[in-house]
Amino acid sequence: MRIAFIHAKSNAEVRLPDDILQRLPNKIGIVTTVQHLHKIAQVRNQLPNSIMAGQVLGCRADAARLLSKKLDAFLYVGSGEFHPIEVALVSRRPVFCWNPLTQKFGELDPVTIQKYQKRVIGAINKFYHAKNVGVLVSTKRGQNNNMITSPTLRNKLDPVNQILERNDGKKYYLFAFNTLDRNELENYPFIDVWLNLACSRIFDDDMKNLVNWQDIVRHEAVHE
Repeated sequence: MRIAFIHAKSNAEVRLPDDILQRLPNKIGIVTTVQHLHKIAQVRNQLPNSIMAGQVLGCRADAARLLSKKLDAFLYVGSGEFHPIEVALVSRRPVFCWNPLTQKFGELDPVTIQKYQKRVIGAINKFYHAKNVGVLVSTKRGQNNNMITSPTLRNKLDPVNQILERNDGKKYYLFAFNTLDRNELENYPFIDVWLNLACSRIFDDDMKNLVNWQDIVRHEAVHE
C-alpha cells in the first residue's frame, strides 16, 4: 500500500499579545507542532532572545533536551498538554503554553508533570516484579526508532537483543504489530506486564499494565 503524508497546516495567527510577551522569561526556546511550524518565525521575531527549538512530537523532543542548559524555559505554541509534557520531561525546564486558536496562555502545571512521573515509576515497579513480559515491537514506519525495514533493521533489533540478554529471570515474549489494538492484549492473560518498544506515548491514557523500554533504560542509567 502506498502512503502519502500531508502536513495539515493551520491558518491561525501566531503573534502573541504584548501582555503575554512580558510574562515570559528572557532566555526561552520555542517549540510547536507541525500545524504551526510554518509560522513559528513570527513568534521568534517577537522574542529577540529566544531560540527556535522547532517541531516537537509527543514522544520526541530532542531539540528541547539538547538546548535545555542554554535556556530558562520553553514556550509551546499549540493545543493540549500532550506535547508540552514531553518537553518538560526531557528538558527539566518550565514550559509555557500558548494556544493560538483559543488565545489561552499559561504555564504547564508542575503537578501535571509529577502525576505523569508517578505513573511512570509505578509502571517500572510492575516490570521489576513481573515474571512474564510481553515485548511490543512495532513494524509501522515512523514509530520512534522502531522501523523494521532496511536500513534500520539494526535499530529495531538492538533493543530487542538487549532485553533478551538481561538474564533477569523473566520470560520475554515478542509481539510484532503494525496497528495495535489494546483489546487484543487481553487475549494473553498470562502476560504480567507489557514492555513497549514502539512510540513511548502510545498508551498515555492507560498505563495500567504497560511500561516503556525507554523509561527502563533511563531509570537504570540513573541508578547504576
